[in-house]
Amino acid sequence: MGALKLEDLNYTYDDYKFWQGDWELFGGVPLAMSPAPMRKHQSIASEIIRQFANQLDDCPLCEVLGEVDYKVSEDTILRPDIVLTCNETHDTYLTKAPQIIVEILSKSTAKRDEVYKFALYEAQKVNYYILIYPDDLVAKVFKLDDKKYDKQGDFTLERYTFEETTCKVSLDFEKIFKRFRG
Repeated sequence: MGALKLEDLNYTYDDYKFWQGDWELFGGVPLAMSPAPMRKHQSIASEIIRQFANQLDDCPLCEVLGEVDYKVSEDTILRPDIVLTCNETHDTYLTKAPQIIVEILSKSTAKRDEVYKFALYEAQKVNYYILIYPDDLVAKVFKLDDKKYDKQGDFTLERYTFEETTCKVSLDFEKIFKRFRG
């Protein structure tokens, strides 16, 4: 009997929902999540959630959530750091592509976020994908144009308005990173 290969694994949501700890499932392959994020990661996430939530007071169609399961398919369940989702009807997990996904990178998640999730979110037609680099205090914003992500820029001190969302929102990156500037 040969060694077990990743392609031999084919777990589904029915398996995933009973696992202990924090996991993501990518094409049937389980991926352990890192230990709880560092304080800087949590602080940045909290500020982004706060900014979005304050702008959604008059928008009952949309909500901002942190670390919620996004069930892409039976064998792919991801847990983005932050999502802005609209018109979601499922109570347990997201079933529709969020309009905005934010991932705050660490050394252990960088490749997953920059390559695998980037391609998956693009294919799922997530309108905006934001990669936050906490060590560099920079955010890279990508907008879906037709079928591909187009980089909108690197943001450190600027405000960016997300025009292609049900409820127009913006982020002030100067405020997001302010606490960590020397």
